[in-house]
Amino acid sequence: MDLNKRIKLLEQLGVYILSNHQDWVDAKANASYNNPWFTPVFIDTAVLNIANQFLQPTLLSNWVKHYQIKLDIIPKNVGIVMAGNIPLVGFHDFLCAFVCGHQLTIKLSSKDSVLLTHLVNKLMEWEEEIATIIHFEEQLKGCDAYIATGSNNSSRYFDYYFNKYPSIIRRNRTSVAVLSSDETEEELHQLSDDIQMYFGLGCRNVTKLYVPPNYNFLPLLDALKKYEYYFELHKYKNNYDYQLALLMMGKKFYMTNSSIILTEEKSIFSPISQVNYEYYYNKENLINQLLREESIQCIVGKGFINFGNAQTPSLFDYADGIDTMQFLCTLS
Repeated sequence: MDLNKRIKLLEQLGVYILSNHQDWVDAKANASYNNPWFTPVFIDTAVLNIANQFLQPTLLSNWVKHYQIKLDIIPKNVGIVMAGNIPLVGFHDFLCAFVCGHQLTIKLSSKDSVLLTHLVNKLMEWEEEIATIIHFEEQLKGCDAYIATGSNNSSRYFDYYFNKYPSIIRRNRTSVAVLSSDETEEELHQLSDDIQMYFGLGCRNVTKLYVPPNYNFLPLLDALKKYEYYFELHKYKNNYDYQLALLMMGKKFYMTNSSIILTEEKSIFSPISQVNYEYYYNKENLINQLLREESIQCIVGKGFINFGNAQTPSLFDYADGIDTMQFLCTLS
């Protein structure tokens, strides 16, 4: 398919996902019913970011020009294993492969099987040729290259089956924030979004805080109260009760505002409803350490990603820091 036609279809898709077309409204409702973690608010949040950060004509044009995509490529069959931790988390991989002109064979996560299927079907309504380009399969076999996103355990499986082919294999990642005690009330409210948006399930969610000695956590705990309504979802409340019980039985110090737990812990990964923190005494040494940590997706704080922006990646923000477009362009 001609590159300009692909771009036009994506622009049309951007308009569609911001609309209140009944088909799209029903698809979002079905996705929320299929996975209670996909609340209507967070589906709309993910969709808004895709429309505004990915599918705007000028953004797409500049992105494509950066890679100088050839018009006479020989399409490869790219197999994509998608995650399902937050709504449409695999859309960027889909977008990259589609723009590069490859054929796509996609294995969806059972947690996020509704939204992308609907959007691809909508593309097929607008352009019949899409049916020959994009396919959904339960198993990926016979592809020329693979992009697979999963846990550290599943990545070993991916490595075993896909190591003979050009591939990008993604593992567990998370994000951290570096605080300095002089954050404003507004910045703390924005940080609460970085922590709690999507229930903290995304790799761009902050799960670990680095704070100076004698840091006052009370203003942050107060800011995090905006997400008290999470207790209305029994899955979240069950996680909170479980993590709280573990800390109490272990006689470990914790702080809580009755909807999220803060506890001192070395690990950068934390379970749902909990955020770890650690004190730092030399900021320069800390930053050097964090920049070497392969499991960190984003660093939030002054001098890094601005508070509140962790969940608004741009077209050039590639998962694991691996340039997906460059990888796909070299295939042809």
